[in-house]
Amino acid sequence: MSTHFNYKHLYYFWVVAKEGGITKAADKLDMAVQTVSAQVRELEKSLGFALLKPAGRGLVLTEAGLAAMKQADLIFKLGEALPSQVRDAASTPMARLTVGICDSLPKMVAHRLLLPIMPVKNLKLTCHEGELEDLLGDLALHRLDVVLSDRPAPSNINIKLYSHALGASDIAMYGTKSLAKAARQHFPQSLASVPILLPTPHNAVRDRLDRWFEQHHITPNVVGEFEDSALLKTFGANGMGIFPAAEWVHEDLLAHYPVSRLGACTGVKEHFFAIGTERKVNHPLMQSLLNQKL
Repeated sequence: MSTHFNYKHLYYFWVVAKEGGITKAADKLDMAVQTVSAQVRELEKSLGFALLKPAGRGLVLTEAGLAAMKQADLIFKLGEALPSQVRDAASTPMARLTVGICDSLPKMVAHRLLLPIMPVKNLKLTCHEGELEDLLGDLALHRLDVVLSDRPAPSNINIKLYSHALGASDIAMYGTKSLAKAARQHFPQSLASVPILLPTPHNAVRDRLDRWFEQHHITPNVVGEFEDSALLKTFGANGMGIFPAAEWVHEDLLAHYPVSRLGACTGVKEHFFAIGTERKVNHPLMQSLLNQKL
């Protein structure tokens, strides 16, 4: 049996099966009966199985023919839809951007960073989340247009990448109203007496928070560590502990979670980067990201 077959032969078989006989198919195709019959036999030869068998004055599908017909239906129905899809794509071109979002970057921050491109007409935004190293590999293979991260790309002699600073945000402590009220007096030293939630060391801001606690001679009572920023906020909003968040998303945070701001972690900032493969960015949507003011 040949591993290749002619799609024209498959098409003739498809028409024969739909019309219920070779004569009707030949009329529809405006071809000679002998030609259509020969084309179907060539398909059966290439596949190694009989696809049609006599039934009265017509033909019916064998078991192999039923399987072939099922696949032919998929193939040619897709083919019938092709012209209209191409026409629609040509008449309404999409503005496409495929973004990798580092899993340590807070989801609210990622959303805010992408807001400048949201009004773009016919936008097709695709977001992939993962570890920075994996995302940078996909970026190097041109599977991504840009990676958003809380840290610049590490030096790598094998991959030439460029980190474009998007800005930074001050960090503040947040918590439920009862916890915030309990810790507001004598802040930040009061943080030693309340439960604290922190991002894991996987997050770039964790080291800065640890140094901030040391500078203020605070030994925090860390009751939870979270890689996912949304989980950290969810547990914090349910009263598990006081937690840090970027003040840039203060309004979004209060709109989504029943928390209040306790106080600023003075000197602690979270930095945001767009990592790409070009020193001079030419992608118009990426230009919008880089031109925004935090």
